[in-house]
Amino acid sequence: GAMSVDSITDLSDNTSKLLEALQLSHPHELDPRRSLGKTKMLSLNPITWQVPRIVERCCRHIETHGLQTVGIFRVGSSKKRVQQLREEFDQGLDVFLDERQSVHDVAALLKEFLRDMPDPLIPRELYAAFLSTATMEGPAQLAALQLLLFLLPPCHSDTLHRLLQFLGEVARHAEGSQGPDGQQIPGNKMTVSNLATIFGPNILQKEKPGEKDAGAMNFEDSAAIILVLQRLIEHYQTLFMVSPEMQRDVLRRLFQTDPDVIDYLLRRK
Repeated sequence: GAMSVDSITDLSDNTSKLLEALQLSHPHELDPRRSLGKTKMLSLNPITWQVPRIVERCCRHIETHGLQTVGIFRVGSSKKRVQQLREEFDQGLDVFLDERQSVHDVAALLKEFLRDMPDPLIPRELYAAFLSTATMEGPAQLAALQLLLFLLPPCHSDTLHRLLQFLGEVARHAEGSQGPDGQQIPGNKMTVSNLATIFGPNILQKEKPGEKDAGAMNFEDSAAIILVLQRLIEHYQTLFMVSPEMQRDVLRRLFQTDPDVIDYLLRRK
C-alpha cells in the first residue's frame, strides 16, 4: 500500500481519486483556477506528513474552541453552513476556521469527510482483520492491531494517527474539572466509548455508502467496531511507535533487497 510515485498521473483512476481526496493538504495545487500551463505535479512522496488540510483544520479548531463543549459530535449542526464549508474545501480554497464558526458545524464537517471518503480511513480489505482483534485481549490484541496499522498506506496512517490523537484529547476533557481560581469547568461528556460509537462506523466500513446492505450491520460487527476503535484511541501512542528492533530488521532486509531506498531515506533524514 505504500505510495512511491511522484505524480497522480502515474496512478490508476481509482487510486488517483482516493489520493486526490487525501491530498487536500495542498489546496493551492488542487485549485481549478490555477494556470493551465503550470507543470508542477502534486507530490505523493510517502516520506512527507500526509494529512488532509480539512482534517487538520477541523481537529485544531475543536482543540482550540470546543474541548469544553458539552455533547460535541452529538448536538445538531447547521446543514447549510456545513455544506458551505464543505464546498469551500472541495474547491481547494484555503479555508480558515476560527471562533466565528460553530464548533458543532466543524464537528459535523469532520464526520462527513470521514464518512464520505472514496475508501474509508481503514481500507475495506482490512475490515475483517481489524474486527477479528476484538476477540483478542491484552498484549496479543495490541500487537495484532499494530501490525495491521503498519499495513495502512502512508496517507491513511498519518490521517488516522492525527484523528486518534485528537479523539484522545477530546476524551481527556470528558469530565468536569476545577480551574486555577476554583471555578468549575464543564466536561464535554464525550468519553472514549462515546467517541468510538460515533466515529467507528465512519472509519471501519464494510460496504460503500449507498450500496445494498450498506446500512445494515449486525450487532456483533457493531460492538466489535466500537471496541476496536476504543483500543486504538486508548493506545494510539504505543501502537504507532515502531520499536528499534523492528526498525533494524526492516533496514537489514532493505539493505539486501532495495539498498537505494536506504540511501534515499538516509539522505532525507
